[in-house]
Amino acid sequence: MLQPHAIPRPLVRLNQWTILLSVILTWITGVAWILAVPLVANLLGVLCNFNPIIRLGRQFLKKAPTAYIREDAQQQKFNSSIASFCLAGGFIGFIFHWQIVGYTFTVMVAIASSVAIAGFCIGCFLHFQLNQWKYRRSLKKVL
Repeated sequence: MLQPHAIPRPLVRLNQWTILLSVILTWITGVAWILAVPLVANLLGVLCNFNPIIRLGRQFLKKAPTAYIREDAQQQKFNSSIASFCLAGGFIGFIFHWQIVGYTFTVMVAIASSVAIAGFCIGCFLHFQLNQWKYRRSLKKVL
């Protein structure tokens, strides 16, 4: 079944790996600018619906994009906004030499991306809970 607004799972995983590896490289090298790569890519995805990492990865798919398990684009946009917030917090923290802030935000995004790679999407869970809360709130307004 073709979903009109979906992203093949390998491309979502590529984005998650890019986030995780950039955070690890930043920790190893101390170069905060490495975080700019996934930060800019995810911000472009959220604001302009164009993630260069996903667009580049699309060229390397061996099968047709519809042959892969698909991920909802709106859900990925929500996840990218959370990742962008954490990456920006880490980037700003490291640029201003606020090590605790930098490590706090990058640890959060590293954990989220590694858990997502392993199969459980924290952002998806949060998105589901937010939608449930909105639904329950709308029911109270009707009554």
